[in-house]
Amino acid sequence: MLQPKLVKVEPLKSMKLRLVYETGEVKLFDVTPYAKGSWFGELKDADYFRTVHLLPDRSGIEWGNGQDIAPHELYECSVLTV
Repeated sequence: MLQPKLVKVEPLKSMKLRLVYETGEVKLFDVTPYAKGSWFGELKDADYFRTVHLLPDRSGIEWGNGQDIAPHELYECSVLTV
């Protein structure tokens, strides 16, 4: 299944991302389990975590040093919000 395109990504406290999809769905994704090791561990730095941005094709997200999370994981492992 193809995921809908992202419209917006917003970094929140507690290493969570608010994801807004073109379908109107708003989901919360917890990055905490991914923030391990030297490379993904950089995401524990709050200032760096806030630099998250959409990929140019809006299929996913990325941080400045290249860390990313697969689009299907973002969509399937996030929690729908009201």
